[in-house]
Amino acid sequence: MKAPATAPDPGTADASKLGALSQLVQEANDKGLSYQDMADRAVDPETGTRYYKQSLQKLVRNPPTNPPTPAQMQAIANGIGRPLRIVQAAAAKQWLLYEATELSGYDAEVRIIVGHLAGKSRAELLRWRMMIEADEKAQREADEG
Repeated sequence: MKAPATAPDPGTADASKLGALSQLVQEANDKGLSYQDMADRAVDPETGTRYYKQSLQKLVRNPPTNPPTPAQMQAIANGIGRPLRIVQAAAAKQWLLYEATELSGYDAEVRIIVGHLAGKSRAELLRWRMMIEADEKAQREADEG
């Protein structure tokens, strides 16, 4: 198994080498949010867990070997102004080498349907697509008539 992603020494390596969560924090800083501003906002309201300026800086410059806890991830999300799910996905990618994928913007029904179709053969997918498109066409024609 690969070792967890680590950040390069600032100024000596390409920023694209940063781990996914480290990159989110760096991007927030690049957009003008200081580490102190992030730290001031980096609080998990449920537990009171804080993520301090030094920890945010370390996350970018020399990431710890262990990922943040769930409460720390919420604090980081609040600190950088990003949704928790984005921070969780970035932490999974950085420390577990797992890339999360999701259908954002869709309800549970659509995700369930896509989940069922995910294992289908190309011919089965084409059949389902044709049925869906035929249904949509019939509905349009019924609405017009």
